[in-house]
Amino acid sequence: MVVCVCNAIKENQVRDAVRKGASCPRSAYEALGRRPRCGQCLPFARSIIDEESVGA
Repeated sequence: MVVCVCNAIKENQVRDAVRKGASCPRSAYEALGRRPRCGQCLPFARSIIDEESVGA
């Protein structure tokens, strides 16, 4: 599933970034060499990060 249309970031990429240490959307995007643009994706990215953090 696409998380960020502006940056073409997929859900599995965000999950992988969290597993590698990202703790917030901004750090996850940085790990992917990108940065948030319009911000519409940040709540969805945060929910993915929260899910991964609970599962860790």
